Amino acid sequence: MSSTAKIYGINGPVVTLDGAAGFSMQEMVFVGKLGLVGEVISIGAGRATIQVYESTTSLRPGEEVVGSGMPISVTLGPGIIGTIFDGIQRPLKKIEERDGHFISRGGNYEPLDAERLWEVKVKAKCGATIKPGDIYATCEETPSIEHRCLVPPGIEGEVVYVAPDGKYRVNDTVIKLRTPEGETRELSLCHKWPIRVPRPIREKLELSEPLVTGQRVLDSIFPLAKGGTAALPGGFGAGKTMVQHQIAKWCDADIIIYVGCGERGNEMTQVLEEFSELVDPRTGHKLTDRTVLIANTSNMPVAAREASIYTGITIAEYYRDMGYHVAMMADSTSRWAEALREVSGRLEEMPAEEGFPAYLPSRLAAFYERAGRVMTLGGDVGSVTVIGAVSPTGADFSEPVTQATKRFTRCFWALDKSLAYSRHYPAVNWTQSYSEYIGELTEWYDTNVAPQFSEFRARILRLLAEETSLMEIVKLIGSDVLPDDQKLIIEIARVIRIGLLQQDAYNPKDTYSPIKKQFLMMKTILHLYDRAKSLVEKAVPISRLLATGIFEKLEKMKYEIPSDRLELFDEYIKEIDAATSTGEETAK
Repeated sequence: MSSTAKIYGINGPVVTLDGAAGFSMQEMVFVGKLGLVGEVISIGAGRATIQVYESTTSLRPGEEVVGSGMPISVTLGPGIIGTIFDGIQRPLKKIEERDGHFISRGGNYEPLDAERLWEVKVKAKCGATIKPGDIYATCEETPSIEHRCLVPPGIEGEVVYVAPDGKYRVNDTVIKLRTPEGETRELSLCHKWPIRVPRPIREKLELSEPLVTGQRVLDSIFPLAKGGTAALPGGFGAGKTMVQHQIAKWCDADIIIYVGCGERGNEMTQVLEEFSELVDPRTGHKLTDRTVLIANTSNMPVAAREASIYTGITIAEYYRDMGYHVAMMADSTSRWAEALREVSGRLEEMPAEEGFPAYLPSRLAAFYERAGRVMTLGGDVGSVTVIGAVSPTGADFSEPVTQATKRFTRCFWALDKSLAYSRHYPAVNWTQSYSEYIGELTEWYDTNVAPQFSEFRARILRLLAEETSLMEIVKLIGSDVLPDDQKLIIEIARVIRIGLLQQDAYNPKDTYSPIKKQFLMMKTILHLYDRAKSLVEKAVPISRLLATGIFEKLEKMKYEIPSDRLELFDEYIKEIDAATSTGEETAK
């Protein structure tokens, strides 16, 4: 029998209950006459506090609250991919069909289409013993993704019934098994899982492979490992959402989970419009065939914003358990932290720095810890990569959310507003950004791309650092006083910045750059530097080298060389040799 209580007090999304002795922590409840969805967040002597994931307007003290007896959960099964959910996994398309353009309160919506038929192949055999993580059925969820139905954690036993291959709904029984306790359990195509509980794994594995995004500054300079975590901080207008869009479109993850957490509605609209039109370069199918969108915009209830992050990471873990590599974009965790702050303030908890609750760092840590490359219960290898955007007020990276995120992520892509306003995309500041995955990924780059890849990356970073120091002198006294070897560093750094790091998202030749092309671009630029440096050491004026036009030519090579014509880089090497040979003759 469900527990019940009466509303005692209402403070925005925070509701106090009287007579709530039968409730438990994190239990999902239904509030008032409309049956608003809520979650128990605090329990005292006969009283409990809940946060409501919908607007509490018109609620009154004395209305009844009914417990569900289970924590707030998501339904995991075929039909998740390609669907747009809100923060608590309600399908927005169904809501629009029933209620119009605005979400009504208290609606009870099934997350997955209960009437849709799936062509199912049952893998389990009668008499076999199955355990958690085993695949007992498969179906084609989209043309790009095979859905593998997994035995939920905590369930095992002998298969006593197997349905024949055919068409089934998500709630239809496909196998029955007898547990060691003698109970008969029925398994359908779906099951539920609490969003705040990480799904179990067999073991966590070392990170050894990069998440290739096609964005040169990320792949070549500050790489992110599959199963790793990255922070993407930047002020308003720095391009956080655009970078995440590009990663979602082009990265080599099998499945994309995009969580719009408290962002503006127009940005989510842009995601929906673009993703529905784009073709996945890996499969040739629509990009939406491997994408899950969770849209919790800034005008939706603040408490649901807090839940949306956990909804996204739980769905990501589910597909990871199937053996897929999943990339999750959280845009942005600052809005999630603001939701924590608002609820904490209404609970009258002691605030910490800038009003955020004292448990903000531990909540962030618990979230990012759910990323990783793992051996699943079924014996497959899967991963969840988490990229969390941070929106510090006034682009101040010393604020609490950015600093706490920095502690728990190993990749830091700092976006610079001044770079963005100068149309340098992606606006990743190469002096503030870093990646701690370089050491772990060196072997992969050297084996799969070229043995010199790591050496070239280090040289590129060194040249950029030297340019930064020299520019301080240039600002004070001008560039004319610098010797030619230092002028060369400034000129080659300009080629690196414009020709390599800057990327045009709207140019079909430059929006995506394969890792091999990135290597050849670095090789070509460094070849020019080495040749020019040898001439400068022979007292050839830098002005003579600049007059050849080869520096400007290299700035534009990203547009001139398509990704499928990489042999054209040999022509650039020949042109560099020809241009610098003129200088050698002058030196003689």
